[in-house]
Amino acid sequence: MREIILGTAGHVDHGKTSLIRALTGIETDRLKEEKERGITIELGFAYLDLPCGHRLGIVDVPGHEKFVKNMVAGASGMDLVAFIIAADEGIMPQSREHFAICRLLGIERGLIIITKKDMVEPDWLELVTDDVRTFFAGSFLEDAPMVSVSSTTGEGIEEVRNILDQLVAASDFSEPSGPFRIPVDRVFSMKGFGTVITGTAISGRIKTGEDLMFCPSRISGKIRGIQVHNKDTQEAEAGHRTAINLQGLEKESISRGEMAAAVDCLQPSYLLDARFLFLDSNKKPYKNRARVRIHIGTAEIMGRIVLLADEELAPGSEANVQILLEEQIGCWPGDKYVVRSYSPIHTIGGGVIFNGSPRKRKRFREENKHIFQTYRKNIPEDLAQLHITESGYNGLTLDRLSVKMGIFGKRIKKFVQLPLSSRNIILIEQDKQRMVSSAVYEKLGLKLSSVLTVYHQENPLKAGLSKEELRSRLYRGLDQRLFQFLLNDLQKKGLIVQDQALIRMADHQVSLKDEEKTLRRELESFYKQAELSPPTLKEVMVKFSRYPHHLLKEVLAVMMVEDQLVKISEDLYFYKPALGNLKDKLVSFLVKESEIDMPAFKDLTGLSRKFSIPLLEYFDKMKVTMRVGDKRILREKQNQ
Repeated sequence: MREIILGTAGHVDHGKTSLIRALTGIETDRLKEEKERGITIELGFAYLDLPCGHRLGIVDVPGHEKFVKNMVAGASGMDLVAFIIAADEGIMPQSREHFAICRLLGIERGLIIITKKDMVEPDWLELVTDDVRTFFAGSFLEDAPMVSVSSTTGEGIEEVRNILDQLVAASDFSEPSGPFRIPVDRVFSMKGFGTVITGTAISGRIKTGEDLMFCPSRISGKIRGIQVHNKDTQEAEAGHRTAINLQGLEKESISRGEMAAAVDCLQPSYLLDARFLFLDSNKKPYKNRARVRIHIGTAEIMGRIVLLADEELAPGSEANVQILLEEQIGCWPGDKYVVRSYSPIHTIGGGVIFNGSPRKRKRFREENKHIFQTYRKNIPEDLAQLHITESGYNGLTLDRLSVKMGIFGKRIKKFVQLPLSSRNIILIEQDKQRMVSSAVYEKLGLKLSSVLTVYHQENPLKAGLSKEELRSRLYRGLDQRLFQFLLNDLQKKGLIVQDQALIRMADHQVSLKDEEKTLRRELESFYKQAELSPPTLKEVMVKFSRYPHHLLKEVLAVMMVEDQLVKISEDLYFYKPALGNLKDKLVSFLVKESEIDMPAFKDLTGLSRKFSIPLLEYFDKMKVTMRVGDKRILREKQNQ
């Protein structure tokens, strides 16, 4: 059963840390500087065992404006928020900013706690309470429980505990599906143990002995030990505040902001497709491509937001955007992000990520509207179709599709069944479950037919185009398996013919002009007369020098396709009927004598070594004979 995480939020010095100490007895300020200055700088952690039987994990965030980035890192793992407002000050600047961050991160439940009750008069407390209710009107905290407390006297602390018990008891404890992920908020070394990372797990579960991979660095290490709330355990799961001891990794190789996850479940990317809300508290419009700070999980990365349909965005408006990051990150659809301005630094907006590794989008394109509509409708079958289509000729394996959609195992297999059965996507590689869009596949088939048709028109005497040349003309880097799958498919449909290494359209016929027909007749007569002692190609060219060399070679190629000639070496062509007669003669000899050597072959044929050697090698290649030492024997299939 997953643990529920409570996070604090509120202005500096409004008593967040004191409240947690009063609730749990745990001091969350651990740094010397925090204790000296009396303010929280880094994230602090505690837990509370509730009457309902659940343990509540608690994240204490800093309230000072200089440490809002640390607050965002802590807020990214919250299920509930305890929004803290001091009775003596009321709503303050970081109250507003923290509340905006909570909304942008999609936090939907919590409670409001007015601290320092003992420091104000009842009338003042009532005024502050009214102001707070007005501030939260229309938000997810509009009807949230609100309690006034004093962490000094303990008044109201038990009521807070009871409210938390009710909120947690009513929580959804289902574990977010998918592999394990934990945003790293702290990295340190312990003597005798090595490197330790901490964070709040946001999905899946993992055990000691398993591997973690860090994104975007893609380094990995084996889990030596796990602690949840300072207690050793064999397993961590979504919602757990977790420390993980890693084997074989140096502290310097990992940094805060990375996402630790099950191996190969994240794809690092500089681009994100997202929905962006530009807060109505902003005073000026957001200008396209302005440099900003992007907060995702515990990471803060500089980047730019590209408005796909606007030049600028008015305060309070939303837009479809592509985020260009200056460093890579790995995330899934549905992950939330917060945007803070470059300078001066304050929160300006945020939203939800639709695609963690999209292709680069061109602005003001009609297709962008359809793509983002598909994102927002969030129908898995349609999203699978979109991602596979956008992957083009390379297609996507089921594993890569899982990473793009953040959906794994049996669920992702279920979502591709419909598009596969309807032939909207095509499975081209069974072992890796690689798929391409039928639209992309059909386009490739049409291009192949076009390339061959043009080639036949420009080269009427050539039987076809070589496989590799055809593949390079279709698409640079076209995958060999997809290419062969397409060739086999088109041949089954009777559209093309694969003749060894040559490909041609099924209706292609070599067409000879009068001069070429004359040359073919002369060559046929010449090679027929030569029988098993033909001249070399160079000698043929001298004999038929009145014809251009290229034409001679093209007609020889036509005669090979028409089974009149056989090329047994780069320099020798034989008249095919003569070769057939020799084969019958050779087989008869071997049936009777069992073997033949070079002298015996010369005696049998009356040929010199010039022709005997290439002819014997030809019969070996054609699997008529097999060489054993200096002799040839008949292959088994010839005896059957």
